[in-house]
Amino acid sequence: MLNETQKHKLKHNWHRLQTSVKWVVFSILSGLIVGAVGTSFYFSMSFVTLLRQKNPWLIFLLPIGGIMIVAFYRLLHDEKDTGTNLVLSAIHSDENLPLRMAPLIYISTLITHLFGGSAGREGAALQLGGSIGNALGKLFRFDEKDKHIMIMCGMSAAFSALFGTPMAAAIFSMEVVSVGIMYYAALVPCVISALIAHGIASSFGISPELFLIDVIPAFNPVNAIKISFLAILCAVISILFCMMLHQSEHFYKRFFPNPYLRVIVGGCLIIILTLLVGNQSYNGTGINIIAQCIDGSVRPEAFFLKMLFTALTLGAGYKGGEIVPSFFIGAAFGCLFGNLLGFSPTLCTAVGMTAVFCGVTNCPITSLLISFELFGYDGMPYFLLAISFSYMLSGYYGLYSSQKIIYSKYKTNYINRKTH
Repeated sequence: MLNETQKHKLKHNWHRLQTSVKWVVFSILSGLIVGAVGTSFYFSMSFVTLLRQKNPWLIFLLPIGGIMIVAFYRLLHDEKDTGTNLVLSAIHSDENLPLRMAPLIYISTLITHLFGGSAGREGAALQLGGSIGNALGKLFRFDEKDKHIMIMCGMSAAFSALFGTPMAAAIFSMEVVSVGIMYYAALVPCVISALIAHGIASSFGISPELFLIDVIPAFNPVNAIKISFLAILCAVISILFCMMLHQSEHFYKRFFPNPYLRVIVGGCLIIILTLLVGNQSYNGTGINIIAQCIDGSVRPEAFFLKMLFTALTLGAGYKGGEIVPSFFIGAAFGCLFGNLLGFSPTLCTAVGMTAVFCGVTNCPITSLLISFELFGYDGMPYFLLAISFSYMLSGYYGLYSSQKIIYSKYKTNYINRKTH
């Protein structure tokens, strides 16, 4: 016969087994559904991007595209949608995360890219995955805490399917919500969801963006100082990018309270800038420019122009993500730094990408994993050093105003404040 203590332990172990099985099942389900949606979104994005590249005149329809986006959000009574900020708030503040966010961000991001707005895709993926994950949690009547895990599952799955970095995707959704703590209860579900979604994307021929660094300089004190200097500058660039994004939104709302007028003005500004530049290198995601930076060639002003194009696009009300633009900005600045110093522009491009990403997201572990998945492990000391400096020196700025800084970056103090 079992005594009361043994019965309690047995019951506790049985409950843990049930919970583990539940999360394996639902993380697989989340990975399958979000992975399929993410794969569809990837091909849709590729199609509209190719269409715009073949028909450059589509840029002149950007204001009309903006009107369509505002109309869609008004039609579905979601005018006050705050995008990825709402997803983060739904995890730590129990805010409502409607399923309609998924089709809205899907269609709106495609419209933005079709007509030449400057934005990314992974930020849109976080909203897609988060809203679908939350809907699954509601469907199966999960409690609030379990719904939070489902949201993180969906975010990881969508990020993994689109960018092809399952390691970073699994950790990102746990790390980005609250800086200083990690939601380790979501580790297994997020890992499984990310791997399943990555498998689905791979089965449809979606290959991850991999960049090769041919020659990596020996890691020595002199080179370490050079990379540290680059990281410090990348932290400054990340702060500037966040400030431009937030201030452009405030600027538009202050001078153009009507959302239709905002997107028209923003669209016209992007058209004018595109004509002044003379090409569409800074419209869309700019993945092709990142590849050029890896090869060591970049225009000196490229990083700033991408910051300007993206801030004017997203601030006006067009939809998309901020993550790929941050990669573009970091790559262009890193390549410029490497060329000026005569120090491996390819390595500096890679370091700049991950350092700026870390600065704007406050996610050092994710940044390190992305560097491994995109560039391999040979440059590990450089990535590790740069990401550490960028994380510390970027302060409390961030892409997402709903992101919370739980513990100070400088002391073991509990501060619980939002990013700038």
